[in-house]
Amino acid sequence: MTDRYDAIVIGVGGVGSAATYHLADRGLDVLGLERYDIPHSRASSHGSTRIVRRVQHEGPEYVPLVERAYDLWRDLEDHTGRDLLHVTGSVHAGPPASGVVEDSRAACDAHDVPYELLPAGDVNERYPGYDLPEEYRALYQADGGFLACEQGTIAHVEAAHDAGATVRAREEVLEWSETGDGVRVRTDKGRYAADELVLTVGPWTRELVPELDGEAEPVRAVMAWFQPERPEWFTPERFPVFVVRDGEDGGGYGFPRYDVPGFKIGASHSDPLEDPDEMEREPTRADEELHRELVERYFPAGAGPTMGLTTCMWTMSDDEHFLLGRPDGHDSVTLGAGFSGHGFKFAPVTGEVLADLAADGETTHDIAIFDVNRL
Repeated sequence: MTDRYDAIVIGVGGVGSAATYHLADRGLDVLGLERYDIPHSRASSHGSTRIVRRVQHEGPEYVPLVERAYDLWRDLEDHTGRDLLHVTGSVHAGPPASGVVEDSRAACDAHDVPYELLPAGDVNERYPGYDLPEEYRALYQADGGFLACEQGTIAHVEAAHDAGATVRAREEVLEWSETGDGVRVRTDKGRYAADELVLTVGPWTRELVPELDGEAEPVRAVMAWFQPERPEWFTPERFPVFVVRDGEDGGGYGFPRYDVPGFKIGASHSDPLEDPDEMEREPTRADEELHRELVERYFPAGAGPTMGLTTCMWTMSDDEHFLLGRPDGHDSVTLGAGFSGHGFKFAPVTGEVLADLAADGETTHDIAIFDVNRL
C-alpha cells in the first residue's frame, strides 16, 4: 500500500517544519518525514537560541528575506502562543581589516535599516559585559535578538498540524525517485507518493541529492555556555547578541543568558565532515579551550566555570549563500540547503519560498542569488 499526498517534506527541522506548515496552510495534503525526534539535536536547529538580526553582513540580498522572517515569526507566536523572538539589540564588531562593520553598514544602507556606528569604548561602557579591543569598531542595531530555536520548530509543527499536515518522526527515508506523476518515497516504515517533494535535510543533502556533492558540505561546529562572574551584565536587557570578526581566526557570535545556565558563545571555527553520521558528537577539551579563549578575549566577566558544550552541524554551500530551488533535471523536487551557519533566523521565510516553488513553481521573493543551479 502506498499513501498519496500532494507534497512530502523530508527533514522536519527548522526550515522543513516551516515548509510543512506553509504548504499545509495553502490547503495541500502534506506529509513531513523526520529521521530523528521533533525537535532533535543531530543537526543545526538546537541549542536553545539562534540569533535573529536585521543586519546582514553576508549581503544586502538577505535583508528583504529577514524583514519578512521577522513578520512571520511574530505571526507564528500569535498562532501558537509561544514566546519565540526576543529583542536585545545586536552588535557587529571587529577591526577595520575584518570588513564586518563596512559590510554590515552597506547592507543596512541598501534597505534603510537604522543603526549606530560606535567605537569599541562606547560599546564597552554601554554594555559592561563587553570588553572589545580599543581599535575595534562596531555597528549597533536595535532590533536584533534571539530566537528560541527548539520552540520555533515545535511551533511550526503545531501550526502544520492545525492546518491538517501529517508529520512522522523517527522514520528514516531509504530512497526516493521521480515518476511520471510526481515522486515516490520509501522509508523504514512505509511507502509514500506525492505530486511534489521538498528536501530540507541539512548535512544529509548530498546523500539524497548526490549531484550536489561538493556544493553542500557538512561541517562540525560547537556551542559553549559559561557562567559569568557578573551575571547581571549578561541578561537579555543588558547584553545584546553579537557577531565579532577579528580578521585572523574568525571570531565568533553569542547571546545573553537564557533558558539554561550560562551565557552562550560559538566560535566561527568549523571542521569539514566526510560523513555526518560519523561526526564526533562529544565536545572535546580542545573545543572547550577554543571557546574559553574567545570569552576571555572579548567578555572576560563571562569567563567563569564551564556550564555546557554541545556540537552541531552546519551545511556550507560553495559560495556560502543559500541553495534554494529545483535542481536541474528534476521536475517535482524543490531543495532548501546550504544555510551556511546562519539559516535558522530565515526559517519561516525560506519555508514560505519552498512552499511557493513546490506549489506554484515560482515565488515573489527575490532569490536569484540563492538559485540552487548557480554553482
